[in-house]
Amino acid sequence: MEPYLSALFIAIQTRLFPALEEGLGTLSVREQRFVRICELLNLEKYLPYVGALTGRPLSERIPIARAFIAKSLYTFPTTTILREHLLLDATLRRLCGWTSKWEVPSESTFSRAFAEFAQTQLPSNIHETMIKTHCGAKLAGHISRDGTAIAAREKPIKKTALPPAPPKRKHGRPRNGDVPPPKEPTKLEIQLTRGLQENIADIPVLCDWGTKRDSKGNSYSWTGYKLHLDTIDGDIPVSAILSSASTHDSQVAIPLAQMSGQRITNLYDLMDAAYDSGCIRQMSVRLNHVAIIDSNKRRGEKVEFAPAQSLRYTKEAHPNGSILISKIITAVQRSG
Repeated sequence: MEPYLSALFIAIQTRLFPALEEGLGTLSVREQRFVRICELLNLEKYLPYVGALTGRPLSERIPIARAFIAKSLYTFPTTTILREHLLLDATLRRLCGWTSKWEVPSESTFSRAFAEFAQTQLPSNIHETMIKTHCGAKLAGHISRDGTAIAAREKPIKKTALPPAPPKRKHGRPRNGDVPPPKEPTKLEIQLTRGLQENIADIPVLCDWGTKRDSKGNSYSWTGYKLHLDTIDGDIPVSAILSSASTHDSQVAIPLAQMSGQRITNLYDLMDAAYDSGCIRQMSVRLNHVAIIDSNKRRGEKVEFAPAQSLRYTKEAHPNGSILISKIITAVQRSG
């Protein structure tokens, strides 16, 4: 464990817990875990503003942010259940920052605060800072990249009619003097010429239908979104992008690579056959990485890995990633 984290956890264990238990009683294992998470995130650094200079004062956002952390940790499915629990559980309520149940905000205030956190990208900013602080100075061996389904209770958007396709060029040799129309660049080729923010802005984020094939070759569909993740050794997620469910995994690979490249330094990029594209390989080369991507049969004859690549891919590519991703999915679904 990093020395900073070791010192932090020792301080929590030896000084903070005894001080809290003196006033609140013995903390349960889950309550102690909640305290550790809040201390590690250091929400005060990101939410210093507690009220408005004019008009009606805003409810303090730090206790509400802590409450949303508790919602994920305690696996409360809705904000209504979270608020009811805060009204009944004095210990959790005081750990969040409210001394009496009359201070707990209404559900509408929770909803407004959640929208504010999403608009200001509070979770993403905290995550980015933690990754740069604790992983940025280290050399990571591998990045494992994948996308997974996020089911939602929202109503999917209606698909708009696509513009008519341009007429196809006639077969055969062109006439003398005919100039063939220029070939339109693909989306991946365009992404290679743009920066991270431009590529992220171009990713669809509205709720729709998605279809994905699992590791056994079975296809399944869902309504909602897709979470695209880069995880490094130790199953630590370093970058994440949320998109519409219908977005193909390959369309988010280059933005993910750009985002991870700004946060950490790694050697290998491990991806499954959905990412088998020359543009994605070119992005890995541009970042001085070695791309180990499974060959896609739809591109012709399947190309097998070299023995060393096969060993690295099967050993490092998502060894426990499914467990980690399932936990993240559960937290995202329940907090949403």
